[in-house]
Formats: sequence, C-alpha cells, structure tokens
Amino acid sequence: MRDYAVHLLTELLSIYSPSGKEEGISKFLAEEMERLGFCVQRDDVGNVIGEVGQGKPTILLCGHMDTVAGCIPVRAQNNKLYGRGAVDAKTSLAAMIVTAHMLAKENFSPKILVVGVVDEEGSSRGIKHLVKKGLSADYAIFGEPSGVEKITIGYKGSLRLKIACKTQTGHSAAPWLYENAIEKAFELWKEIQELHLPQEKLGSPFYSVTSCLIKIEGGETASKVPSQCDMHLDVRIPPQFAPSQVFDQINGGIKQYQTRNPKVSVKVKIVDLTDPFEVDENSPLVKALCWSIRKVRRKNAILLRKTGTGDMNILGRSMKIPIVTYGPGNSHLDHTPSERIDIQEYLDSIKVYREAIIKLTELHKN
Repeated sequence: MRDYAVHLLTELLSIYSPSGKEEGISKFLAEEMERLGFCVQRDDVGNVIGEVGQGKPTILLCGHMDTVAGCIPVRAQNNKLYGRGAVDAKTSLAAMIVTAHMLAKENFSPKILVVGVVDEEGSSRGIKHLVKKGLSADYAIFGEPSGVEKITIGYKGSLRLKIACKTQTGHSAAPWLYENAIEKAFELWKEIQELHLPQEKLGSPFYSVTSCLIKIEGGETASKVPSQCDMHLDVRIPPQFAPSQVFDQINGGIKQYQTRNPKVSVKVKIVDLTDPFEVDENSPLVKALCWSIRKVRRKNAILLRKTGTGDMNILGRSMKIPIVTYGPGNSHLDHTPSERIDIQEYLDSIKVYREAIIKLTELHKN
C-alpha cells in the first residue's frame, strides 16, 4: 500500500488545479476511485463524492482538490515530495482515499464518504453546494495541514465589511474649512479597533474579536480635499459570538461616531460572513483521533484553535455534527514556492486516519 499511496499523491500533485480549473483533477479522481471500488458521482459544480461501506456511523472525509495558482515542478528529494498542493491540501485528500480503500478491503462496516471539493481557496463554492444539497453524516474530518500530531478543533469566524465615508470637498489650499474623508475614515477605524464585547477574552487571540484594515481607497484630483474614502475590514470572530452580534456592536459605534461628526456620512455594508466553529474536545471524534495519534506516533495529540477561517466552519455550522480538521504537513509552507510534504508523515497520517475511524466506530456503538 505504501507504493500506491506515494504513486497516488504524485499523480495528484502532477495535475495543476488552481481554483476554477479543477476539471482535470476531478475527472481523474472520479475514475481512480471507481477503479478502487468506490461508488462515485460528480456533482454539478465538479465535486467528487466516493462511498464505501454500508454500516453505521456515516463518516465524512472531506478534502479539497484546488490549490492556489503557481505551478511547482513535482519532484522527490530527501524523502520529501515537492509540488503545488503537497501541503495545502492534496496530501490529506490522498491519505483519505487510501484509508477508505484499505478499510473497504478489510470489510469494515461503517459508511465512509470521501469527498474532493472544488474552490476551497476561492469562495468555497464546492462546500456550499454540498450543504445546499443536504449532504449528511454523523462525523466529519476536513483534510487540511494541521500536522500529523495535531488536531484543529476550532476556527474563528469572519466578517468582511465595507465602510464608506463621505464629506464635503473644497480646495486643498484651505484644508481647515473642510472635513477630509480619508482622515475621518481613519479616525473611525481607530475607534472601531477599540470596540469590545463584555464576553471577550482580550488576552486570547482565539477568544477575542480582532479586526484588520485590509484595504483603503480615497482621494480626489489635485488641489481638492478628499470627499470619499472606502475602508475594507476583516473582522475575526470567536465562537462565543455570532457575526450579527459583532456587526451590531460595530454599527452602534459607527452611529455614535456620526452623532459626534454630523458633517461625515458613513455607510456600512456586509460583504461576506462566516460563522465561527469549535467542536467539543470531549466528543468521540476528538477522542478517537487523540487515541490514534498516541498509538501511531507515540505522542499526545495537540489540540489547535486557529484564528483563521476554513471550510470546517461551513460544514460544522450547517451539518451540526462533530467535525475537526486534520492532515499532514506544515501549514507554514502553504502557498509557498517550496511547498513539500515529508513522505513518512504522509504515510503515518494514513495510519492515523485508519485507527481513528476504527476507534470512532467503537465509541459510536457504545
């Protein structure tokens, strides 16, 4: 199985599949999984869904086929495989396919769904389509590079805002007569940074609300005081809050600012939002993975709560089931020109997936 696992991963890395161009890898995976004995379908957006087993529980193993742009020649060197997607996240998807195939050959009874989704690096079109179509399972693991001895049990949510500030303009030779929209926008931004909710844990990067000014646009032609400025904010939300609570707090602060600055018009728009998600660390899924990591790697698992946002958020909130993110690889190599995976870590992750699914099935029955 080792040779096949390395061969499969090499094939996946050799298929260039940036977001929006997953057709080739989607067809390859569907044909390969059919050859391995999966019951396979490709849906309307190009997701590949493979199924083995008929028993309980139903376990979803979900990874993404797409990568960021930028081709990296595939090569093996010093027991490492280089290639775009080696970390993020074709290795996890390959490990899931091999694991499910192994368990099916052993006549293992639970139903295992292995899904390769499109557009994770984009707008999560693949995951959103699965949710819309009502995909169901009892437990789910999303394949992303946590590291072979680590389990991601939480991601913060995201609130993307566009805030438009408008003022009256005039000649820049007399700036004291007018409100400068860029200056007022930045003044408002500094106030938004100071807004906090009572339940926040301000010393914790994960359990506090954080915000980042990711883009600012404004200015006029020469000799005019700026009368328009647009700010784009990325606000990250911990699991004790809903995005609506944080938005209400920010919107309230904006209204207070406008009251104090009647010559400034401010409009705020929600561009996108994603709910935060954190799984109970005492859930059978987390326990099974921790047990498996100890068995395979002889070390205690490390539980991670990440300040980023992933497809796990969408799956977890919509399906309302225990879900974690787990997969081999160093996430610091994501999207870099030297993206690579340690082959032994990849092979160990297959063992971890396998032992975890067996243990999870036992815990589910009990």
